Amino acid sequence: MFERFNRIRLLYVVLAVLLLVGLLPLGLAGILLSGRSAEELRAVEGRYQAQLVQDKARQIELYGQRYRDVVSGLARAFEISGGIRLLASTRDDVRLQTTLQDDPNLIALAICPVRGEVHRAFQPDLIKREELDQRISEVLVRMNSRGVVMGRPQIIRSGQEMGLTIAAPVMDGDEIVAAVVAVVSFQEVFKAVQQSSSKSARELLDAGLPVVFVVDQNGKAVAHPDAAVAFSERPMTDLKVVQDWLETGAQVQSALAPFTLDRDGRITPMLGSYATAELDHNSLLGVVAIQDEAAALASVRDMRRQTLYISLLAATLALLIGFYFAEKLTRPVRELAAGALRIAAGDFSQRVKVPGRTELGQLGASFNQMTDQVERFVGDLQRSASENHDLFLGTVKALAAAIDGKDPYTRGHSERVSRFSVATAQGLGLPENEIEQIRISALLHDIGKIGIDDNVLKKPAALTDAEFEIMKTHPQKGYKIMSQIPAMRDFLPGMYMHHEMINGGGYPQGLKGDEIPMQARIVSVADTFDAMTTERPYQRAMDLETALTRLKSFVGTRYDARVVAAFIAACEAGKIRPGVSRVNRNGTNSLNQPVNSLPSIEPVSDSLLAVS
Repeated sequence: MFERFNRIRLLYVVLAVLLLVGLLPLGLAGILLSGRSAEELRAVEGRYQAQLVQDKARQIELYGQRYRDVVSGLARAFEISGGIRLLASTRDDVRLQTTLQDDPNLIALAICPVRGEVHRAFQPDLIKREELDQRISEVLVRMNSRGVVMGRPQIIRSGQEMGLTIAAPVMDGDEIVAAVVAVVSFQEVFKAVQQSSSKSARELLDAGLPVVFVVDQNGKAVAHPDAAVAFSERPMTDLKVVQDWLETGAQVQSALAPFTLDRDGRITPMLGSYATAELDHNSLLGVVAIQDEAAALASVRDMRRQTLYISLLAATLALLIGFYFAEKLTRPVRELAAGALRIAAGDFSQRVKVPGRTELGQLGASFNQMTDQVERFVGDLQRSASENHDLFLGTVKALAAAIDGKDPYTRGHSERVSRFSVATAQGLGLPENEIEQIRISALLHDIGKIGIDDNVLKKPAALTDAEFEIMKTHPQKGYKIMSQIPAMRDFLPGMYMHHEMINGGGYPQGLKGDEIPMQARIVSVADTFDAMTTERPYQRAMDLETALTRLKSFVGTRYDARVVAAFIAACEAGKIRPGVSRVNRNGTNSLNQPVNSLPSIEPVSDSLLAVS
């Protein structure tokens, strides 16, 4: 599975290159152009906002200046005509009312002498007398010179109208003898900020249009597209752009102030700008415009969406066309790869089919020629390897037979030990390569006896202690001979350690338990069994049951329990009998003529088990 993920099909590479070459320039161009358009549009919207608030601020200033001039003109008229002494209480009140009716923006007009009765005219449906008198009192308190006094725009509670109070003094020399006071409607300012639109502020923001409103020096709304916001005199200081205007005051006439706003739980980038409308030195108003940046740049978003659609369409076409041509290109490559895998698996029966006049067709023909050559070479190598193996095995058998031939009583011993060991290894379920190593190791397990003197090796009686010590050196002698040959390295454990014991009492190294290789443990049991069940000059051969009982008695001390169990199972299955093995090299059964076992008269000695 991991190999599948590690491989990348050429088809995918070709398609990826097509997409990369076709879509990357288009995508980059779309991103760059839309980004540039967004910057340009943002700059245009910023300039438009700045110009918009400046224009609205100038309109408010002109509106305020207009009624400053009206009120101050009336005051100058009284000064020129001789002051307010000429006013008659009733007739002049009628004239004031007529003046009020001539200008719909005038809500109230009053003449307030320092000494005498106040003459007033007002629109009763817009303002009550008590509220008018309160406004007159508030503005007169601030009058202390010839200058015009303007109050901040305030809501007229009785008529739900926003009004601006303006007062101008009537002078007699250096003395203020009266004041002309006017309450002017702020409706014209409302019309200016509503921009001839019936949409609410939220609808304007959602449409990407600017929302313009006016705040006083306390940050309260005095004109807003939603009249309820202004009439509630709600503070707008939660908007950063309003905070920026309050901090700068009259120091900056206009500025851009982008900010963010929490709209419905989502932080939204906003475009913001402000300008200052100066009614007089003590009465400043801030004209503020805000705009949802994302909605304002909706055209750029549409451009990006169109670029995406065009890119997807181009990608689809590139994939369809590319898949067709890439499939034609990669099919021969896949065929060649499959052919190479078949060759690697040893299958030379098929040839690749790569038609065409291109280089791929030529490659297919060359590949088939190479397959023919490789098949011949591999056949030759297999025959040579088989011949070499047979030669090697024959040589080993001849060497083992030569060793056994030195003693007529041990003739065939190595061959039988080899067959017994193979049957046991198969019973243990060992891999085939390990079984083959055990076969050769068992054939050569007594190779070291070449170096033992014939007087000791062929002695027809029990060995003395000194002779026994000499005989015990045959594993080292065999190891010394065979370790010089690199190809024999895998067979050394059975030759060198087949006299080691599980309890550590063996030789030549005194290994114990799992320290002894499995190869040596198997050869040890097979070697002992053959020694016990063959005739020797100093002892009679045991029968099968007696030999197996003797093997079991040594489990845990001399022999491995699993090996003995597998050996006994092979005997019970008929694969092993004294002097007989029914196991071929390939694991099938064969039958050799058994050696007639004689009744066991004398027990096999430990010295026999130790050197067999």
